[in-house]
Amino acid sequence: MTEPLTTAPSPGVDDGVVPDNGPGQATRGLWADAWTELRGRPRFWIAAALIVLLLLMALAPSLFTSVDPTVGLLERSREPPGPDAVFGYDLQGRDVYARTIYGAAPSLAVGFLATFGTVVVGSLAGLLAGYSQGWPDSLLSRIGEIFAGLPFVLGGIVILTSFNKPGQIVGAGQLVFQVVLTIVVLTWPVAMRIMRAAAIETSQQDYVKAAKALGAGPFRVVLRHILPNTLAPVLVYGAIQFGVFIGAEATLSFLGIGLRDPVVSWGVMISEARDRVQDIPWALFFPAGFLVITVLAFVMMGDAVRDALDPRGR
Repeated sequence: MTEPLTTAPSPGVDDGVVPDNGPGQATRGLWADAWTELRGRPRFWIAAALIVLLLLMALAPSLFTSVDPTVGLLERSREPPGPDAVFGYDLQGRDVYARTIYGAAPSLAVGFLATFGTVVVGSLAGLLAGYSQGWPDSLLSRIGEIFAGLPFVLGGIVILTSFNKPGQIVGAGQLVFQVVLTIVVLTWPVAMRIMRAAAIETSQQDYVKAAKALGAGPFRVVLRHILPNTLAPVLVYGAIQFGVFIGAEATLSFLGIGLRDPVVSWGVMISEARDRVQDIPWALFFPAGFLVITVLAFVMMGDAVRDALDPRGR
């Protein structure tokens, strides 16, 4: 008598076992879900629109104005906003609107480079500390605590004044580099702590232990299994800090130790107009307004990304 043919159940489907697609598939699913969440959040699109506009101002200022921001007409000194200059003129007779447009590039450049440097340095230190633990973890944590304990303004004054001697003429590129380096030196420990905590948690996962058991080296384990699954929190931190670092540049420039002539930035404009706010308030209000909008745009973007990547926020 012939027995009926039977079909073996498909593993992971009929027997109720979910197939393990590995950490890479989970990471791709996380970012896909995050993008789906972001598309439905109005504040993400508002922040994105503002950031695109700011990037256009920085990359193509000639689309917004044809006026040279460094040329001053003394006969127009302190003229209020009008048809010829919608933002008015400053004390030297320079067009405030043109200077505000051209001031976007240095401010955004400092924000981007400082964010990139902070995330890279902090992530590398956090990965090394979180994965290896032991004495490297203790050493890096103690070094991070030293830098984190420095007040930002005081640390900025010490570092930037040690770079430049009184009366020394410094080029625009060197000024930007000095400000970026100062911000990175004083802020990398926060990124390190975020990455360290994520690396320690990821190192305890079964797929990481399995990779080690199969003979994968430390370099491969970190690049293939730990790094892709620890990027989300530090990238969210970077998105939020982008705007904060632009504000930090403005703070240092306002104190006279950050960017200065010949660089045109919002912080430099605010610093130049602070003593004349009663006579020419528009010279301070307009760059300050663009600075506030920029910081809020990147903070909104960072908050939206954080909420999209955090399942508890959905």
